[in-house]
Amino acid sequence: MSEQTNGMRRALRRATDGVTLDRAEAAVLLAARGDDLAALMAHAASVRDAGLVQAGRPGVITYSPKVFIPVTRLCRDRCHYCTFVTTPGGLRREGVEPYLSVDEVLAIAREGAALGCTEALFTLGDRPEDRWPEAREWLDEAGYDSTLAYVRALAIAVLEETGLLPHLNPGVMSWEELGRLKPVAPSMGMMLESSSTRLFSQAGQAHYGSPDKDPAVRMRVLEDAGRLSIPFTTGLLIGIGETLDERADSIFALRGVARAFGHIQEVIIQNFRAKPGTAMRDAPDAEVDEYLAAIAVTRLVMGPRMRVQAPPNLSALDDLSLLLGAGVDDWGGVSPLTPDHVNPERPWPHVDTLRDATAACGFELAERLTVHPEYVRTGEPWIDPRVMPHTLALADSVTGLRRRGVLAEGRPWQEPDPEWASVGRIDLATAIDNEGRLTETRSDFDNAFGDWETIRSDAVRIAGVSTHIDGDVAAALRAAEADPASLTDAQALTLMTCEGEALVALASLADALRREVNGDDVTYVVNRNINFTNVCYTGCRFCAFAQRRTDDDAFTLSLDEVAERVAEAWRVGTTEVCMQGGIHPDLPGTAYFDIARTVKATAPDMHMHAFSPMEVVNGASRSNLSIAEWLVAAKEAGLDTIPGTAAEILDDDVRWVLTKGKLPTASWVEVITTAHRLGIRSSSTMMYGHVDAPVHWVAHLRLLARIQDDTGGFTEFVPLPFVHQSSPIYLAGVARPGPTLRDNIAVHAMGRIMLHGRIPNIQTSWVKLGIGGTQAMLRSGANDLGGTLMEETISRMAGSENGSFKPPAEIDAIARDIGRTPRQRTTTYGVPPEERVATGYRELASWGGMSLPVVTA
Repeated sequence: MSEQTNGMRRALRRATDGVTLDRAEAAVLLAARGDDLAALMAHAASVRDAGLVQAGRPGVITYSPKVFIPVTRLCRDRCHYCTFVTTPGGLRREGVEPYLSVDEVLAIAREGAALGCTEALFTLGDRPEDRWPEAREWLDEAGYDSTLAYVRALAIAVLEETGLLPHLNPGVMSWEELGRLKPVAPSMGMMLESSSTRLFSQAGQAHYGSPDKDPAVRMRVLEDAGRLSIPFTTGLLIGIGETLDERADSIFALRGVARAFGHIQEVIIQNFRAKPGTAMRDAPDAEVDEYLAAIAVTRLVMGPRMRVQAPPNLSALDDLSLLLGAGVDDWGGVSPLTPDHVNPERPWPHVDTLRDATAACGFELAERLTVHPEYVRTGEPWIDPRVMPHTLALADSVTGLRRRGVLAEGRPWQEPDPEWASVGRIDLATAIDNEGRLTETRSDFDNAFGDWETIRSDAVRIAGVSTHIDGDVAAALRAAEADPASLTDAQALTLMTCEGEALVALASLADALRREVNGDDVTYVVNRNINFTNVCYTGCRFCAFAQRRTDDDAFTLSLDEVAERVAEAWRVGTTEVCMQGGIHPDLPGTAYFDIARTVKATAPDMHMHAFSPMEVVNGASRSNLSIAEWLVAAKEAGLDTIPGTAAEILDDDVRWVLTKGKLPTASWVEVITTAHRLGIRSSSTMMYGHVDAPVHWVAHLRLLARIQDDTGGFTEFVPLPFVHQSSPIYLAGVARPGPTLRDNIAVHAMGRIMLHGRIPNIQTSWVKLGIGGTQAMLRSGANDLGGTLMEETISRMAGSENGSFKPPAEIDAIARDIGRTPRQRTTTYGVPPEERVATGYRELASWGGMSLPVVTA
């Protein structure tokens, strides 16, 4: 018996025993033929059947009645097997424009709605304006900045005029672009096709010369869609020159991203068919057995919960039973009206024919929506509130499938009602326990953050990142003393990881630099934090602040309540309100402007320090504005400066483990630098001590230094120790329990040293460190204590034990007790007007009779 035969039998046995397959075993099974293939398919079918039982629809195979809308057939790529894409010259010969007009799109959609369709599949080439001047000219004349902006407008028109649900397939998109499209479509998609870099990088291969077919780029799109909780369709194209090992790698790549985010709603396994007139016209079609093995292995690797689709028009009618036998449970979109414009030579089977073929195998055929039932039933965060009414109008309330007998009808698409009312406001005094933590975790703790095992393995990988330390600590200290800006990365890492006497020397050097820059003043701002909502669906894994809208601890302040808190703060002498909130799905992008106007209407001279980069991106996306346009509008409404929070660690590998859905590093940098260029200054922050390592701290500080060299817009650097007690990522056993005292001293000291000559102020957080820890940081390079806060919900919910308010007298004492001089400042480190300096009520625990919580460490 050959080794190959033994390997096949061993892999089959492990599969039938329910053992999780590895890549090598999957590659072996992809070669199954004859009896081995029959056994493989039988087991894959049994896994599929178990999944349908779990889903509550045993024996039900689904499809989506759709219309296919080819928005444009122009593309910047040159795939060697594609006949969908053409050139401007080809379009001219056909007598058609580069893009379908709005009227043409609506005509297709209306006819489809009349025939009972519920899905409008938008398919188009990738960014044709980057390659073809004709595409750019058409968009300019139509008034759109990009193809994706036009797609967004078309999707809204289809929703409003016909009620069909858009499913968007515009190719490669950035994180920001995905965020802009989510409010107009309940689902999106993009085929991975293959994770093989060989097919992309070698001349003559299927994806050579097509920038958007880079597997790394396409995987990033899949990950970004997951971070944004977008129900997403993807899949593989079988038989385009990939090896069995590469095919197995592709399947496992999809499994990895699906497990990490839970957003992959279906995996399409599509068989390659050669087309005349293409570079691959002579390539063989994918063989039937090869195709069946790919479907079966995908089913086994992806598991029973994944929907696995095979396009029914790309196989012979007699072969549909084989596809079902291999584990397929979905036929994808089938149109009674439009052809498959990507495969026009392969007409869709009539629905009655498809139903009969499905029934012949013992299954019932049922209609679904473009977004799969699991996501319909869950609702938020998967489906944006702006398309939720359109989706629910077509959905069965029990199954989440298409409701029988209902036809699509247009209904308005609009931002949520901007008229605010207090929603679920809680009494923080009762909702937070005596240790400062929320009494309940968010209701979707077990599934909101992704697969914890996958997250844990990624965290282990990140923790193992190289932390090579140059052995000569003394030399690194001498270099830092001579010229802090000249430190090499190796020297900086040496100092960041030093201990014992070297750590004492490091803190002493940082303290000397602090004295040189700031003298012995310890500054602080008299401010009030106003967290206007804790409803958030971003899914940051470290955050105990965020709640679902239906959770008992969820709250959203009305504008009247915001005004009341601002008025209280102004009455007792504050000069700043610091305002941040969760990414609430119901608040429109203009709600931030309403908040700013409310603040300024209540207290015109109050400094408004508000809206993290994550909120800026969310507001811009929801308002359909660029980041610069949104910031200009916010500034006009009353915004003065922004907090440089949402930075955490500016390394995307760390950010994925820590935050899941929060904006990528490049987006954070874009918001901050854009704000600075517009004259909106910001703080800078770093949250450390979770799944990160000292090498990440050094790189983070380097990036902040580069930004400051470019813009000069940072007012201070704020190291934020990770507060672990109620943090989901800690409760799941992924993160460590915050930084050590050594870590805190090293980070504050190195912040002072590495940012010397750039950012003059290093702030330490009394909320997170307490009085003793704060005083230690004041001896290690810090010169600023932040603010009085009055309320600081985020850290308390995470488990901070150091209170939510300190009146000026207690802030003063922190500095005076170590021989320093406290000094009140403005947000931008100026001197506040005399009438705003806290004096007469400095000793009062409750300012102006306010019933504020006071905790003395």
